[in-house]
Amino acid sequence: MNVLDRGRDHALALFRIVVGVLFVCHGAQKLFGALGSKGAVSITSWPMGPAGVIELVGGTLIVLGLATRVAALVASGAMAYAYFAVHQPLGLLPIQNNGELAAVYSWVFLLLAFTGPGAWALDRVIAARRAPTTATPARV
Repeated sequence: MNVLDRGRDHALALFRIVVGVLFVCHGAQKLFGALGSKGAVSITSWPMGPAGVIELVGGTLIVLGLATRVAALVASGAMAYAYFAVHQPLGLLPIQNNGELAAVYSWVFLLLAFTGPGAWALDRVIAARRAPTTATPARV
């Protein structure tokens, strides 16, 4: 096993955390008008409101490594919807329709749905606590 193999879970965790934070920032822009946004949108405003909720809540879950696979799958679907409903009608290729970010997020979150959270995830802490403990036989 080489150094890159040994660091795989930690690299995946860092990847998950960075991408999750970036996704949370998009949600904060939409819902709160934060981080240089031109203003907040209502959560009832379709599709920006629900997208902001998915970005904020889903991104937070992904950062924490909590329900990572489900959150990532929902986020992947939301970004695929954003690409095909908003960007793709403007041009065939992502470079033509300004949909690169939606396309990349969709694939990144699909990858996380399949790989899981990596190290430093609440999913792992919860699974470890739920795992049955095996008693060590007493010496006689």
